[in-house]
Amino acid sequence: MNSLPVLKKPKVEEGEEPDGGMARVGDHHENGIAENSDGNEEEEEEEVLVALYEHRMKELEHLRRRVAYYKSELDQAQRRLEGTQSKLARIRRKKSVSSSKNTLGDVIHDAKIEQRSISPIQIREDSSKNQPQSRPQLIIPAVTPKNSQPIKTMASFTNDSKGSHAQSGMLVPSPPNSTIKVKGDKSHRTPSEPEVTEVQTKGTKRKFEQKEHKELIPLIRSCSSPCTVRCQTGCLISSQHKRKLRSLLCCPTNDQLFVTSALDGLINLWQVQARGSSASLLSSTESLSPKQRRWPEDIAWHPEGSSIFSVYSADGGDSQISVLNLNKTKGATRVSFLEQKPHTKGIINSIVFMPWDQVCFITGGSDHAVVLWTEKEGENSWKPKAIHRSLHSSAVMGVAGMQQKQIVLSVGADKRIIGFDLLAGRADYKHQIESKCMSILPNPCDFNLFMVQTGAPGRQLRLFDIRLRQTEIHAFGWKQESSESQSALINQAWSPDGLYVTSGSADPVIHIFDIRYNAHIPSQSVKAHQKRVFKAVWHHSLPLLISISSDLNVGLHKIM
Repeated sequence: MNSLPVLKKPKVEEGEEPDGGMARVGDHHENGIAENSDGNEEEEEEEVLVALYEHRMKELEHLRRRVAYYKSELDQAQRRLEGTQSKLARIRRKKSVSSSKNTLGDVIHDAKIEQRSISPIQIREDSSKNQPQSRPQLIIPAVTPKNSQPIKTMASFTNDSKGSHAQSGMLVPSPPNSTIKVKGDKSHRTPSEPEVTEVQTKGTKRKFEQKEHKELIPLIRSCSSPCTVRCQTGCLISSQHKRKLRSLLCCPTNDQLFVTSALDGLINLWQVQARGSSASLLSSTESLSPKQRRWPEDIAWHPEGSSIFSVYSADGGDSQISVLNLNKTKGATRVSFLEQKPHTKGIINSIVFMPWDQVCFITGGSDHAVVLWTEKEGENSWKPKAIHRSLHSSAVMGVAGMQQKQIVLSVGADKRIIGFDLLAGRADYKHQIESKCMSILPNPCDFNLFMVQTGAPGRQLRLFDIRLRQTEIHAFGWKQESSESQSALINQAWSPDGLYVTSGSADPVIHIFDIRYNAHIPSQSVKAHQKRVFKAVWHHSLPLLISISSDLNVGLHKIM
């Protein structure tokens, strides 16, 4: 049987496909390269998009910050515009009032401005100009500084038998360097009424916006020995108050005037005489609250110098704010009361005018509230608005305003220090110390520096920088011999150059602190009164300290 031959499977050469075609070895490699290149391009594109996303996010955040910045600038510009508008309205009202007064026969005198020395130690003695006397019937001496520039002011005071009576025993003959005019308002005065006394005083016009910031914080605790002030204990003058004194303030527009208030409800207006050698009482006005007959708890001088604001209590539905108009003549009409009553209970402990273009003031009370009062159109028309009522858990003891920002500072018995930013609408500064706070006082030269009075013996006064959170720069104080308790009635005052602090004490001394001294004790203590000293303030143009005490005297102490 013939069999077919077995066919052998042909050899397949390397690189040849079974069907006889040559294998394309490079196709798979090229496909892999294409796939890898596509993946790399996607990764690169993703990285580019991520980078672009981050860039645009940053750009968006930057634009948001710019919008917030310009919004803040817009708010500030609007506030400045409103302040300027308010000032313009006040000036126009003054012009209308002045024109109406001129029709009644009033005379507006020219006063002169003296360039103020900012240091209590380096104050130049100025000579006086001789000026003639106008009428010799009633004469009150006035000091006339030499280097001055003219402005127009008017201060009118009267002797009123009911509530605004001047002490005739304080009036002394006029020296040649003073000019006093006595003028009666014939259209309003009967023969039985006393004449109105117009005092042409020579003072320094102070404007908040003219102050310049000075860096004093680097000087704190920089010296191992203090720079002492040569203070000569001067004369003590009866305050003409029947009860303990409470407040002492210098006039913001006339350096020759200051006021005192006491628990008898009287506000006494004084004029410095003979370059600080004495003082005369110009008027005494009863300022008791209408219902409960309470005395002023605290007083503040209006920045224009024409009126004094007092605070009382929120209990019993009584009036909370009174305004003493120093240009009005009769005691019954000199004091008026604001209708608004924003505080809910307790004593209103503090009132302070803010150092800003727009005239406004702040009150702090025992109801834990801090209230902003802004001026409206019309005489004695103010609008209150509570800034906060819950940031303090106890009574607000002191309030103040920062110069460079619209920040309201408040301290309380809850040991808290709060800085509330009005533009941001939130508390920008918060700090709590170990002792209750009783008052707060910004430095007049360094706008970032402020002082807080506490109840800690030996460390009553604390210095803080508004830029540093929860950081105490310096602490100093004194030891009391007569009493260990710290009274909230003891107050402090900065020197005009911002380097010294004066403080009262439970002892009959004035403590003076040099912030450059690195110790925690007074740089010096001056024996000034017979009993405790409540407060001692620096005169702004004379080398003089003015003090009040529970011995019912006003002290005048010359700085040599």
